[in-house]
Amino acid sequence: MFKKSSIPDSCIISFSLIGGLIVFLTFISLLNLGVTQAGDIPNLISVASESKVIDSVLLTMMAGLTAVILLLVTGIPLAYVLARVDFRGKGLVESLVDLPVMLPHTVAGILVYILFMRRGIIGGPLGEAGIVFEDAYLGIVMAMFFVSSPYFINTVREGFEKVPVHMENVARTLGATRFTAFRKVVLPLSTRHILNGCILAWGRAIGEFAAVIMIAYYPMIISTLIYYRFTTSGLKESSTIAFIIIVICLLVFAGLRYVMKYAGKYDDRV
Repeated sequence: MFKKSSIPDSCIISFSLIGGLIVFLTFISLLNLGVTQAGDIPNLISVASESKVIDSVLLTMMAGLTAVILLLVTGIPLAYVLARVDFRGKGLVESLVDLPVMLPHTVAGILVYILFMRRGIIGGPLGEAGIVFEDAYLGIVMAMFFVSSPYFINTVREGFEKVPVHMENVARTLGATRFTAFRKVVLPLSTRHILNGCILAWGRAIGEFAAVIMIAYYPMIISTLIYYRFTTSGLKESSTIAFIIIVICLLVFAGLRYVMKYAGKYDDRV
């Protein structure tokens, strides 16, 4: 009887060694920073308990979450159309969706600023109604929304494309409208991709810096605060804040990935 070897084949070993370089570089940089911070615990506690640091972390997380909520509302319909409909100019629309990925972050920031500044096409009229984006929470959200949108839309679109069209057609032959078929068939089967899109978009959003400061230097998100402390107080203080946000992000994303193991498992059958 054939006995399965417990030793991985040479291909897996080679791939693991090559790919492991990426993990190793991240690990060694985190270890280097962690050892430095562990050597000065009082400073770490002092910086972590600063109200400015706490407020900045909360602001960053909440602005990123708000951007993801906006993407859920606007990105899901767009992803469904791109996944299911062929139309003239679709390539152009897809290119526009992907554009924020390729743009330098400062360019993305200028695009957002031109639209939402006080004299902008959108910012002007809304400013008269009391809705301000410059140096405001909404400006941060819109910058995060813009740069993270391709990650969400493309991930969700991939999920929609994996749901066989005939399953929707079966639902429609039974009397369901297209929207009902979408809500009861496509959406549940794409749960995992939607959650993945949310995680990717949120991670991209909270990591943004250049696009945000173009429209809203204040209030300071965590990236802006780290840059500010680096230029005013030096490497020690800024690296301590960086270490704090790294620990928070690791915990949050580890928790989200754990949830993902159990979310939308039925998606695998498609």
